[in-house]
Amino acid sequence: MEENKMDLDENIIEENILEENIVEENIVEEKNKISKKKKRFNNLMELAICFLIAAAVSYLIVHFVAQRTYVDGKSMYPTLNDGDNLIVEKLSYRFSDIERFDIVVFPHYNEKRGGEVNYIKRVIGLPGETIQIKEGVIYINGEKLEDEYGYYSNGQAMHGGDAEEEIYIGDDEYFVLGDNRNNSDDSRKIGCISEDIILGQAVFRIFPFSSIGSID
Repeated sequence: MEENKMDLDENIIEENILEENIVEENIVEEKNKISKKKKRFNNLMELAICFLIAAAVSYLIVHFVAQRTYVDGKSMYPTLNDGDNLIVEKLSYRFSDIERFDIVVFPHYNEKRGGEVNYIKRVIGLPGETIQIKEGVIYINGEKLEDEYGYYSNGQAMHGGDAEEEIYIGDDEYFVLGDNRNNSDDSRKIGCISEDIILGQAVFRIFPFSSIGSID
């Protein structure tokens, strides 16, 4: 009788231990599941944060530091060619003045395209100056400008357009020309460019690879 009772007690103890082990295993398994869920959530949060940081950095770079643009047309030949991919640097003009002969990028309405496009031109006239183009020669404040950048197809003299009559350049304006002087819509036709629309200076060519380098 006592032996049967002892066997029964041992069975009960073993069952209790088994149940406790099962409960502990279930608890451990549940903890592991929770831990995996937390880990996945943390990974997703880290990925989202990285994405937001990358988007913010990209936004800041494009709007305040530099952006990529491309040349569409031959108005800046031979300095730039149709299809060239360029880096436009925006930061320096926040701390220094735009200088004569800088190559700048700005948006302007294009009738053929029916909307705004980015124009790429060279700064010729500065704020407060007068400019006039007579018989293919550029005069700044009445004095001939030594210009080594102009390209004249077939040796033709540059037409003066609106600048055949002397133009006064406003305090926050610039007179710009394309290097391909007889094949460019520039300030001779569209007028002086306001400083506040200038996006930046074209400083580096990244494509084609054969022409990678800084732009003069």
